[in-house]
Amino acid sequence: MRTLIKNGTVVTASDTFVADVWVEGDRVVALTHAAARERLGASDRADREIDAAGKFVLPGGIDPHTHLDMPFGGTTSIDDF
Repeated sequence: MRTLIKNGTVVTASDTFVADVWVEGDRVVALTHAAARERLGASDRADREIDAAGKFVLPGGIDPHTHLDMPFGGTTSIDDF
């Protein structure tokens, strides 16, 4: 399945720019300029589109903030592997 996350503000390790993010399965396969979408052929269509206008998109980003078995308020978080 191919997903297009369009019109978002893409943030990478070195730049911030408006672009489309193409995802196939669980992998980011391309970043394209939004204007290029109009020139794509039928083989470059998405099965699903998400409009991210006005939002930040962090392709490949990983949230390093986790609480594994953390005691909190008399309980323990259930986040684990």
